[in-house]
Amino acid sequence: MTCAVPRLVVAAPSSGSGKTTVATGLMAALAARGLAVSPHKVGPDYIDPGYHALASGRVGRNLDAYLCGPQLVAPLFAHGARGCDIAVVEGVMGLYDGASGEGELASTAQVAKLLRAPVVLVVDASAQARSVAALVHGFVSWDPGVRVGGVILNKVGSDRHEGVLREALESVGVPVLGVLRRVAQVDTPSRHLGLVPVAERRGAAVAAVAAMGAQVAAGCDLEGLVRLARSAGDLPGAAWGPADALASSPPPPLPVPTPGAVPPASPFDPGRASSSNAGRADSGDPRQPVVAIAGGPAFTFSYAEHAELLAAAGAEVVVFDPLRDEELPEGTRGVVIGGGFPEVYAAELSANEKLRKAVRELALAGAPVAAECAGLLYLCRELDGQPMCGVLDADARMSERLSLGYRDAVAVSDSVLVGAGARMRGHEFHRTVVEPGAGDAPAWGVRGARPRVEGFVQRGVHASYLHTHWASAPGVARRFVERCRTS
Repeated sequence: MTCAVPRLVVAAPSSGSGKTTVATGLMAALAARGLAVSPHKVGPDYIDPGYHALASGRVGRNLDAYLCGPQLVAPLFAHGARGCDIAVVEGVMGLYDGASGEGELASTAQVAKLLRAPVVLVVDASAQARSVAALVHGFVSWDPGVRVGGVILNKVGSDRHEGVLREALESVGVPVLGVLRRVAQVDTPSRHLGLVPVAERRGAAVAAVAAMGAQVAAGCDLEGLVRLARSAGDLPGAAWGPADALASSPPPPLPVPTPGAVPPASPFDPGRASSSNAGRADSGDPRQPVVAIAGGPAFTFSYAEHAELLAAAGAEVVVFDPLRDEELPEGTRGVVIGGGFPEVYAAELSANEKLRKAVRELALAGAPVAAECAGLLYLCRELDGQPMCGVLDADARMSERLSLGYRDAVAVSDSVLVGAGARMRGHEFHRTVVEPGAGDAPAWGVRGARPRVEGFVQRGVHASYLHTHWASAPGVARRFVERCRTS
């Protein structure tokens, strides 16, 4: 099987060059022309895909060669691009920047090569003239395996400035496929961890995405960009699918759950082997347990493949909003709470005492609960002095220190997600600190120059700062759903 969807990668020499504006605007402009656009983002970013989804009308998906492995990049792309006319992939950081100390791994350049896709280089030209030619020449010639098929000049000051830039680039032999003026930048507000997510400013975000689309349509050669995307050719190999992934990844045996018991910790050896639906009617079928996934403005970080894998494993997946829903969906047997910004909504989350109590009671009864980063904070006793669910013997607070980067981890304890000794890769991105009490087993041992343990495992709860991508280990979803059936 092959994937013949036309595709291109929007990259840049560095962060802050305008990739998100161009990629999102291009998706919106192409969708406005009636094309079915498949949106993708290189790396672990959760926020940009929300804007991509607004622009394209389809789920934004991530392509992360570190979290999922290079071998899954093309299959996951083909899965997301099914039935589409064209795909736009937004890069991460600078074109050749990847996981620290890992060469090209997880870089935009690596993903472009894995997808056999041409690259459009977005250059911030605000502070340069003829030097733009040297810059572009360097990026074009650095890796012969990366095909830079065009340049979009961003933040151009005037017609004269544009003329100087175009003349300089003629010697490089890379066509200019767009020019965006300095005076027409679109407002996309940021805060401590990047752009403000779509769910928190939907009305303004819709307007911003429309403005991006108009800006790109007016300043870029859309026909030339489509021709470049069509030059990608076929991508060999089968598309990823949740059912196939589960079938080829049988889970390890489940530990026998003991109500109220706290799983014992295993010593960590760094060298060891490697839309609100509250009140929804329960199907009544124990073979299809209800798994409630937290959503809404406070919990916007999730990978689409997680819900797809849970459904393929036999769960009925229902979304609830901890800001507004006072009850868990009827019949809930397990809860998944991903990342987001609970610190921004601490007062509102705390005020929803009825739901906090329901989550606590479910967790204390031994039901499976998987929580990542923001979910971890929500399960603590309190966050910045505001009462949270109180599932964990820990308190959380904001910090000035940013924890950011890929992590290589090994499971310290048997849990509802993995067995002790299982190795997974994750990503950490937060400005909070959790101060634990005593008694809970840690979730992960983080490998590296400074090995450490982090997270919590107790009863059916697995809570950690690490964001993981379950497509890399589909058995996680099956194990979680099986525990939902038996708890």
